[in-house]
Amino acid sequence: MMNDSLKNTLQYIANFYDRRKVGDTGPLGFRRSTDLARLMACLVPLLEKRIIIPGKTNFFDLGCADARVNVFLSYLVKTSVGVELDDWTLEEHESLSEKLYPGLKKQGLVLPPANIFLYNGDSTSPVIHKRIFRDTGLCLTDFDVFYTYLVMYQEFSGLILKKGKPGAVFMVYGLNKIMPALKGFRLLGSISPVQGILAVYQKI
Repeated sequence: MMNDSLKNTLQYIANFYDRRKVGDTGPLGFRRSTDLARLMACLVPLLEKRIIIPGKTNFFDLGCADARVNVFLSYLVKTSVGVELDDWTLEEHESLSEKLYPGLKKQGLVLPPANIFLYNGDSTSPVIHKRIFRDTGLCLTDFDVFYTYLVMYQEFSGLILKKGKPGAVFMVYGLNKIMPALKGFRLLGSISPVQGILAVYQKI
């Protein structure tokens, strides 16, 4: 499904960001970062089950932090949209990119495609949705996959239930043995939790 060039690129990006994760202690301990190495291990079933269809899937990270998941999945999706409420967190994306891109070039790897759109604000806000539509031409009903790192997954599931299209997928990173039922969604139990960490729900 992925050629060696793409695999090597994604591995480099995973290693780059995973060295810069924020843990559970310290002044920024409340922040959590997706482990991209684990997310990479999730890709095989996500691709096999056509949850992510390369070049066709529109992806929305509802709380993107420094946009590491947006960058990582940009190689596999058509459009990669991320929204982060904390401006100082999202600002880290630019400083990290200034280090990531030269490293990719030096290794002869592929730079992220120009399909990443990032916004500072509330991902449940109609104001943000209008900005996304202005820039990408996409409404919430056009997104195939939504993503969050556990925090506010209940609120986000309500947004997708109200605004998302039938069949839209909601991926929640950080769940393990306990995977709560979400109103209006079915858990794809044949693969969840993927790698013991990623719950995959589908809107009914």
